[in-house]
Amino acid sequence: MMRRGLRGLMVAALCMVPAAGMAQDLVTVGTVGVWDVLVDPTIGNGCLINAEFEDGSDVRIGFDPEQGNGYLMAMNADWGDIEDDKTYPISFDVDGQVYQGEGKGLHLDGLPGLDIGFDSADFLMDIAQKQTLSLSNAEGEVMSIDLTDSHAALEAAVACQQNQ
Repeated sequence: MMRRGLRGLMVAALCMVPAAGMAQDLVTVGTVGVWDVLVDPTIGNGCLINAEFEDGSDVRIGFDPEQGNGYLMAMNADWGDIEDDKTYPISFDVDGQVYQGEGKGLHLDGLPGLDIGFDSADFLMDIAQKQTLSLSNAEGEVMSIDLTDSHAALEAAVACQQNQ
């Protein structure tokens, strides 16, 4: 169960941060389970968590201090038809809680993906508290990842952000 204080910290972290950049110069702060905790100096030292999954997905969840929001970036080599800067409607399902959003197409380290900004503390709390995150487009599910260790990893990212 998540501590009540973490919700307040996540809300504060979202208020301190802005949208994701195309950073390559990440600085490792630590590791929590499958998640690396990193700092992105190219977006105002925004902290993030990053993990690679068995289906080939590379997922980043972080804070953008320059824009004042959070972001989720999801990349996968199988998404080859994504166009940079094009907007794509996307649905997130976090253990049955569905969120709608838009992702901006990108290629990062050669992987096609989406950069999805968010300002919802509820979404961030769901990622921390729940077990599975699925992304879908109009054609159906394109990714499903296990959120094991996301709670502790996001706590570490919030602490990281408070120290920036």
